[in-house]
Amino acid sequence: MFLGADIVVKSVMVGLVIASLATWTILIAKSLEFAQAQRRINRAIARLGTCATLEDAEALFPGRRRDVVAKLVHEAIDEAKLSAGTGPGGGVRDRALARCTEVVRDEGRRLRIGTGMLATIGSTSPFVGLFGTVWGIMNSFVGIAKAQTTNLAVVAPGIAEALFATAIGLVAAIPAVIIYNHFARVTKNHLERVNRASGIVLRLLSRDLDHARSAYAPATGG
Repeated sequence: MFLGADIVVKSVMVGLVIASLATWTILIAKSLEFAQAQRRINRAIARLGTCATLEDAEALFPGRRRDVVAKLVHEAIDEAKLSAGTGPGGGVRDRALARCTEVVRDEGRRLRIGTGMLATIGSTSPFVGLFGTVWGIMNSFVGIAKAQTTNLAVVAPGIAEALFATAIGLVAAIPAVIIYNHFARVTKNHLERVNRASGIVLRLLSRDLDHARSAYAPATGG
């Protein structure tokens, strides 16, 4: 059916096959990325649970690595340092919360890279396939007019080739939609864990400020 199709229909079919291959490539790549990210965040939350102060957390997460929990820890420490001597600790906590919220948003944006293509493939592939079908059927009608016959043996091959484009469009679209929804759920669950880590970091900061036992706490005066 592919070899007998019109050049436009062939182009549509090839494009849809490429889109389908892109969908499965994204599935493999993002699955590996999410598996690694989930292992890191689960391990980091467990390690944060052993910390009593931000200094303890800094020792466990040294440097500004790509790890999202390390970023959260150092954003809280930076805000505490910059806010030293500015007054009551409530403002420090609010500003640290704003910093941590931005880190969580950045993590969400990073995890969503590539999933937008899945949404595009899932929403456009059926229409691209339908375009190929419409074009193929028009060519079939032209062929019928030239042959001046409505014999099924003449009509059926062209229509079958045209419908094949729609079938490929659905084959490309359905997995893309399913995979996109799967990654949307996985992203949501991961960000919930990141928010949990952010809450632990902010509690450590609050504890340090309340008990004035951290080197990063603002001066209390007096």
